[in-house]
Amino acid sequence: MAEKKRFLLRVDQKVYDALEKWAGDELRSVNAQIELIIKKALKDSGRLKGSETSSKDD
Repeated sequence: MAEKKRFLLRVDQKVYDALEKWAGDELRSVNAQIELIIKKALKDSGRLKGSETSSKDD
């Protein structure tokens, strides 16, 4: 598995609360939910190619 890059993300409290609820509804952490959303957006826009598109959450 590739090394994961860490970075700080600041979001509005209402956005975080909505993400936290969504993640909980799907039995994921907030971090995993954000990563899933970003990967889907990148895949849908054609910006993520190759083996990077495969994920157990797809």
